[in-house]
Amino acid sequence: MTQDWKSRTKQVHGGTRRSQYGEVSEAMFLTQGFVYDTAEAAEARFVELGEDEFIYARYGNPTVKMFEERIAGIEGAQDAFATASGMAAVNGVFMAMLQAGDHVVAARALFGSCLYILDDVLGRYGVEVTLVDGTDLDQWRAAVREDTKAVFFESVSNPTLEVIDIRAVSDIAHGVGAIVVVDNVFATPVFSRALDMGADVIIYSATKHIDGQGRCLGGVILGTQEFIRKTVEPFMKHTGGALSPFNAWVMLKGLETLDLRVRAQAASALEIATALEGHDKLARVLHPFLDSHPDQALAKAQMEQGGTVLSLDLKGGQAAAFRFLNALSIVLISNNLGDAKSIITHPATTTHQRLPEDQKQALGITPGLVRLSVGIEDVRDLLADVKQALEAV
Repeated sequence: MTQDWKSRTKQVHGGTRRSQYGEVSEAMFLTQGFVYDTAEAAEARFVELGEDEFIYARYGNPTVKMFEERIAGIEGAQDAFATASGMAAVNGVFMAMLQAGDHVVAARALFGSCLYILDDVLGRYGVEVTLVDGTDLDQWRAAVREDTKAVFFESVSNPTLEVIDIRAVSDIAHGVGAIVVVDNVFATPVFSRALDMGADVIIYSATKHIDGQGRCLGGVILGTQEFIRKTVEPFMKHTGGALSPFNAWVMLKGLETLDLRVRAQAASALEIATALEGHDKLARVLHPFLDSHPDQALAKAQMEQGGTVLSLDLKGGQAAAFRFLNALSIVLISNNLGDAKSIITHPATTTHQRLPEDQKQALGITPGLVRLSVGIEDVRDLLADVKQALEAV
């Protein structure tokens, strides 16, 4: 029946498990373990889990399962495994599927912690990683090999908002039998079409839009049932990266309003970006749906709306960027995104601070670049706040 529901209905009702009390709001099963009627029942459960049976919170939990089933239904995936954070999802998917001698190709325009996983962690264990310009299909073609096990990219990159051609890169990867792993945070589950375009595995930091109110850490890995249960689950349940039941409950509540929030935020983000383009204090305005964006046509083909984030590059470099940030009154300085509150950060000194200068320059992370995550405030107030802060530069 749930297969016939529209996405917004799935966000409210998908995966619901009611106890004997018939509660309206999902129950929070804040428990580490589960009781068995007999020793024989315990033995049987460790041999094979029934559809609604659980052993230990690190292996699975009813509240966590509700979140996994709901987000899988929204994304159109067969299954999902919820993790303690977005980075637990990134680390978990690669550590679960790779071994020494494997080869990975990834776009170099990635969040700093993702680059740490690729450059430092995987390399430490004998995995070879090749980084490419994610928007250059010729570089993908040249980099993949017969022994390439996986490719990885952000569908919309952080913080310069490059858009990767999911279908084209997936075709290249599948040509050598590689698994396509996509970090889809900026596209959000509301605007995502990554699985339809060939992606095999989707990763979200649920900390961002899914929670949407700055409360909890969380992440999720989505894919086929075989990949999630045969590859991801054995690694995650034994290494401890599972989502807590409390955080899962918070994420369930976030999913109920996800569509409403994200559509409003995306509309405001485009309105602000459009209004600011050409401002004399700005060297450039970055948003996937702006006419000036080189990937606009691709972005519109892959996403219904352009996302909730825009980036502004201030003339005058870091000093100008800092004066701008410090003059804001509604928009908060913070390094998160996807929140109901508008928040802004200076990537070169925060989220991407650890990158060498030459890599920052190659990625377009200039000293004047700021990343603005648009919230659900009235767009007129936000635009007025940004404009007065620009005047203070």
